[in-house]
Order: sequence, then structure tokens, then C-alpha cells
Amino acid sequence: MDKTEKAEKTEKAEGNDTSDPPKKAKTRLTPCLVMAAFFGALGSSYLYGYNLSVVNAPALYIKSFYNRTWLERYGEPMGAEAATLLWSITVSIFAIGGLLGALGVSVLIKVLGRKGTLLLNNAFAVIAALLMALGERAGSFEMLVVGRFLIGVDSGIALSALPMYLGEISPREIRGSIGQFNSIFICVGVFTGQVLGLPEFLGQESRWNFLFAFLAVPALLQLCVLPFLPESPRYLLMERRDEARAEKAFQAFLGKKDVTQELEEVHMESRAQNNLRLVTVAELLRNRAVRWQVITVTVTMACYQLCGLNAIWYYTNGILTEAGFHQSSVPYITLSTGGVETLAAICSGLVIERVGRRPLLIFGFTAMAVSFGLLTIFLNFQNQVYWMPYLSFTCILAVIASFCSGPGGIPFILTGELFEQSYRPAAFVIAGTINWLSNFAVGLLFPFIQEALETYAFLVFLVVCVLGAVFLYFILPETKNKTFMEISQSFSKINKVSDPTPDKEMEVVLSIVAGFQDVPNGKMGSIVEMESSF
Repeated sequence: MDKTEKAEKTEKAEGNDTSDPPKKAKTRLTPCLVMAAFFGALGSSYLYGYNLSVVNAPALYIKSFYNRTWLERYGEPMGAEAATLLWSITVSIFAIGGLLGALGVSVLIKVLGRKGTLLLNNAFAVIAALLMALGERAGSFEMLVVGRFLIGVDSGIALSALPMYLGEISPREIRGSIGQFNSIFICVGVFTGQVLGLPEFLGQESRWNFLFAFLAVPALLQLCVLPFLPESPRYLLMERRDEARAEKAFQAFLGKKDVTQELEEVHMESRAQNNLRLVTVAELLRNRAVRWQVITVTVTMACYQLCGLNAIWYYTNGILTEAGFHQSSVPYITLSTGGVETLAAICSGLVIERVGRRPLLIFGFTAMAVSFGLLTIFLNFQNQVYWMPYLSFTCILAVIASFCSGPGGIPFILTGELFEQSYRPAAFVIAGTINWLSNFAVGLLFPFIQEALETYAFLVFLVVCVLGAVFLYFILPETKNKTFMEISQSFSKINKVSDPTPDKEMEVVLSIVAGFQDVPNGKMGSIVEMESSF
């Protein structure tokens, strides 16, 4: 026995094997994981991005349809004030629907689960597509307004349920990269809306309703594929107590048969939590143990909307026109903004597991602040130097690239990572509420800010970006390659609560995750070989 023990200790001291091979195997992408991320995002965040840009191209045709319908109904043309009000409602009701969807998502995911909520959500998209596509033929502008509201509800649910689903099905080593599918597909959706809105495609008076009919295509594709993919294994095990289905889900997502360690780690997280039931939003807000997680998500999500990207779209066409580009060519040049946005989001997804969430967020907000400062300078000299508008447009592209490098997607990932299972649904309700309220505030207040400050309006967003970067620098810990328990424990000191001492089993799991090597009695060999990916 002495020789055997010495041999085991010698083997561990030399670091010959058992721990390295599993680390390589556990990070590989499986077809099931890729399909879940792809089709989950296609029917969710893609539709949100598409609806951000799709109303721009047919705006004049929709307003003309409103006027014709009003004239046919009431025998007189629509007044200017009524036309402005009706169009404003059409645009802004999207955010109101999004807020309602974000508020109701916790109930849906509790009853239907993550995947079930995404599937049900497609009903809103399909109904919205039918209403908006058939509104002109039915002579009803109310159908367009209701359709925009329903697609807003769809987006509000999607931006909470999808990041939650992706975060819970992904191994921790690639959780950030899989989570960036959400951001990438938002950008692809925006770009698709810009392309289809060109006159050569659907941006014509006789075709604009097909722009909205297209909404049903991604939703139907998701309905065809997602039912055959597993539900979140963490949801199945911790909330449904269905170990058999959870085991099958782990096996499918990880691409291996033995998932004993993954199951045990989730069991241990359940036992480590003081409260296994899902907490309400009020309970989450009152809980001192997660106070700074809530503050961090609130600040990050507010900065996500208030950093000024939405305002950038307002200036782009004007800057291009002043640069001397013909009005007819502006929509094609504007495509470069969607292309840069998509490329930056993809690059962020490729490097997030190497660089980390915290550096990308801080860099993104800092780079946006610098770009806004330069843009303010260039806008003030735009009429004095003929080539200055080109620099202004370069700054716009820099703002977009900086946003998509981190702030454009990571806030959704963080919301899923900073909270344990019982807190996560309520956390997404808070994050979604902040997101949509901030979105509505920007749309409501920016025209007044722009009118009062003119070319200095972007200095407001510069301040927001600087404050966001400073807050994240001092408060946010790095969450890359950490378990949900480790991330929660990293906030213990700032929350001024005692770090709960994990039981012996949890110490074993956390020591494995951290690469702990001083294992007593040589009993960890078999466990290290099947090290958990979650």
C-alpha cells in the first residue's frame, strides 16, 4: 500500500496526466449546443434587431397609408398633429410591449421553462406578422399598431428568456461565447432590416407589407427545430426535480455519456442555496446578500440603452448628406453601419473567453466616450472644412464598433451569471424593466436634448459612458470561467455578508474548478478525470 500511495503522489507531483485531457475535451462545441444557440437566437434576438431597423425604410409609405385610411373613413385628410401622434404611437408602442413582456417573463419561465417560453413566444411573432402584413389590405392602421405592440412583447420576453437559456446550457469555459449569440443575432437582424428595406428588395410602396410578413419566417424556423432540442438541464434538475431528463440534456449539450459530475455539481448548488424556491422581484430587491449584483445589473443595463447608440442612428443620414453623398445613395452607405456592428459582435464572441467580460465592457464604454468626444469636435467644424463630415462618419462607425465589442451583448450575459438559480428569473425581470424604460426614455428625451444642445448633445452620452466604465472598473469582478457559486461568493465582501462556508462536498467541486492540486489521500483521481464543465 505504501508503494502504491507513493506512486500516486509521485504521479500527481509530476502532473503527468489525468487532469489535462478532460480540460481539452470539455470545451468542444457540440452540434446540439450550436443548434440550440443558433435557432434560439434566430427566433428571438434576431427578431428584436430586425424590428429596430425595419420601420425606417417604409416610414413614408406607412404614413401615406395612414392618411388614405383616415380620408376613406372620415372624409377629410388627417391633421398634421394627428398624423405625428399616430406615427409616434406606432414607433414607441414597441418599447411599451417590450416592457410588458419583460415584466411577465418570470411567470412564463416558471410554468413553461426556458425552452417552452421561447416556443410560446413565437405565437406573438406570427400573430404580429399577420396583423402588420395584412393591415393595409384590411384598411386598418390599428392592426399595425397592435402588431408593433405584440412584436414588442415578443422582444421583451426573448431578451430575458434567451440569455437565461443560453447561460444555463453552456459549459462555463464557453458560456460567454455562446451568450454572444444573442448580441450577434441582434446585429444580424438590424443588418437584415436595412438590406430588405432597400428599393431593390422590399423598400417599395407595393412591397412594404412584406417587410413585416418576413417576421414569421424566423419564428416558424425556430418552431420547427427547437422542440427537438433539450430544455435547460439546470432548470429540469433544480426546479422540476427531473433528474432523468436533466441527465439526457447534459449528455446532449456536452456530447458525452458520463455526466455524473455535472449532475452532482448542480445538486450541490441546490443544497448550498438557502432558498430553493424562486424569489420574487421584491424579495430580490430586499436581499442584502445580492444587493450589489442587482446594482451592477441595473447600472450596466441602463448604460446599455443610455450610452447613445440609438441617437447615433438619428445623425447618420444627415452627416452623410452633408458629406456630399447623393440622397439616393445614403441607404446603401448606411449599410456599412450594420456591417460594422455585426463584425464587431462576432469578434467579441470570438475573444470573450480569452479577454473576459470586464475588460471588454470597460474598453467598450471608454472607446465610446472617446469617439463621442471626437464626434462633437468634428460636428462643430463640419461646415467649415469639406472633409470633416468624413471624419464624423468615421467616429459614428467607431461608436458602433465600440458598443458591439462589449456593451452590446455582455449585459445580458452578466444578468445570467451574477445570480444563482433561484434569483435568476427575478433578476431578468429587473434587467428587462431597466432596459425597456431606458429605451423609452432615450426615444422620448433625445429630441429635446438635441434641440437644446445641438452638436453638443453627444457630450451627455460621453458622461454616461465614462460613469459606466468607472463603475464597472471598481465594482465588477471577472466572471470568465467561474461557476455561478464562485461568482456569487465574489460579491460577499462588497455586500458585507459573511461568505457562506460550503460543505465538504462543495469544497471538492470548487477545488476542482479552480484547479486545486493538493488532494488528500489520493481520493480525487477519478473525480478529476470527469471534471465538470458547468
